[in-house]
Amino acid sequence: MINLRAERLPVHRGPAAWSAILPDQAPPVRLDEDLAVDVAIVGGGFAGLSAARRLHEIDARTRIAVLEAGRLAEGASGRNSGFMIDLPHDLSSEDYAGKGVAADQKTIALNRAAIAFARSAVEEYGIDPAWFDPAGKINGAASTKAHELNRSYAAHLGHLGESSEMLDEKAMFAVTGSRHYLSGLYTPGTVMLQPAGYIRSVGAGLRKAGVHVFEESPVMRIARAGQGWELATQRGRVTAAKVILANNGHLESFGFKRGRLMHIFLYASMTVDLDRDTLSRLGGQPRWGITPSDPMGTTMRRIDGPQGGNRIVTRSCASFLPGMVPSEAALARTARVHRRKFADRFPSIADVPMEFSWAGHLCLSRNGVAVMRELEPGLFSACCDNGLGTVRSTLTGIGAADLVAGRASDISAHFLSEDEPTKLAPSPFAEIGANIYLKWREWQARRE
Repeated sequence: MINLRAERLPVHRGPAAWSAILPDQAPPVRLDEDLAVDVAIVGGGFAGLSAARRLHEIDARTRIAVLEAGRLAEGASGRNSGFMIDLPHDLSSEDYAGKGVAADQKTIALNRAAIAFARSAVEEYGIDPAWFDPAGKINGAASTKAHELNRSYAAHLGHLGESSEMLDEKAMFAVTGSRHYLSGLYTPGTVMLQPAGYIRSVGAGLRKAGVHVFEESPVMRIARAGQGWELATQRGRVTAAKVILANNGHLESFGFKRGRLMHIFLYASMTVDLDRDTLSRLGGQPRWGITPSDPMGTTMRRIDGPQGGNRIVTRSCASFLPGMVPSEAALARTARVHRRKFADRFPSIADVPMEFSWAGHLCLSRNGVAVMRELEPGLFSACCDNGLGTVRSTLTGIGAADLVAGRASDISAHFLSEDEPTKLAPSPFAEIGANIYLKWREWQARRE
């Protein structure tokens, strides 16, 4: 008999700032009784909610329960930078280019399918359009080397038939109010999310449609029960014919893909709501997003009032943590780094306080593949987003739902064609080696 027990539950450091800057949520809806459904989904982030919506879209009669360990948008889905990127964005590459023209064109088509799916949710559930802003993004370059990476990426995009626009130093200043950047490469297809607003709203829309969405209901055990499954939480049980594990790196917590998943934590800080005088000194446009030309550089994003106040987000520094628990000391150290990077870019407002600092969990595989497949009869996974949680998790959620429903799709076929995640070096060599590599890459990209 299959009996899977959760070895650990998510541990978060710092607040989920994207959720904290929105109005308070209604009290959580917890599972406090036994329930029978057709499909149970473990995880209420981008993958889990996308899977639930896709299942409901296929057949509105399907009884669905989503079980989230914490509050919606307070786990990884509320701890990212909110970039929903359509173009190749390979974090292991020098300039984000992927694996060749044909592969990258396929990636673009899939990413745009995810964005279209999210856009339809925005329309269906009446989600605030400020939380789904198709503004595009900029690859910022602060050095000649980074500028050349932008030129290389622009040439690659040209081969793909994709448009981009090179911005000079003056144009970058006009957008950001910062003289830090020598140039930038603008691409129009990225959607800038208020990720917590989006996730909260999708959860609310699903509830109105009759889907059970439970919070603060961590699944402690999954066991075979006849032809189906039983999921035990602290207060109640769910029996389901089929189960989707949409818990990203915590797939490993139930015993799957051990030694094959890389648990990376990225750190971010967000300013206080900027007052009128500070905004005047800052200048620039009210909304923009910058990813570094070197993937190991610093991501910056500015938001305005409808998205949760006039604020700037700084995101950088990475740790490989197989135990999935970032330390308070690491959070404090990276918050100091963020202060320096913020001051480098905005010396005229360098004294602005940071209101929030936090860590966010990413799950990657060495060979860049996801884990979207049937693990056991009736037990499916939509995990391992490779650091692209908004788009890739949306896709794995859709793909897993298609598998559960017995529907062939281009999305599920793509993930099913991928190899198994490559094995990692044994501990402690993997942890030591990966963190040395990350620190070296960060030092190389320290200006970016």
